[in-house]
Amino acid sequence: MKVSDLRTIELDGIDKIILGVLTENSKVPISKIARQVGVSATAIHQRIKKLESAHVIEDSVTPLNYKVLGYKTTAYVGIFLEKSAQYGDAVKDMMNIPEITEAHFTTGNYAIFIKILCKDNDHLMQVLRNRIQKIKGIERTETIISLEQSISRQIKP
Repeated sequence: MKVSDLRTIELDGIDKIILGVLTENSKVPISKIARQVGVSATAIHQRIKKLESAHVIEDSVTPLNYKVLGYKTTAYVGIFLEKSAQYGDAVKDMMNIPEITEAHFTTGNYAIFIKILCKDNDHLMQVLRNRIQKIKGIERTETIISLEQSISRQIKP
């Protein structure tokens, strides 16, 4: 399902509490949320399933500390395409590059804006030169290296 196919849903107070708790710690036991809200664990479990069915909760992902795993360079790359019609094929090819963690179809100067995690600047240069810039339809790229991530959070419902 595409994001554009999704409809907006109304959240009640219990849904907002559940989402608030889960955005802080996705591993919190359902029983703890139930005690906080004042309803049964079964009711909380059913609410979470409803939120998943409505695509409010997409996936349960465990955030990793990439620096501890050796990925010390984060870069953002603006991609210029020869033709905007090449977007789909370019993104399909980028799916084969594991260092690319996000890709966005954007307005403005870039057709695509991506986030890359690499071990170091040499690794980044190899990914850019040997993988990304060889994708058919990519005319050129502009790279911004992140020196520090100051904020990392989800929006509270």
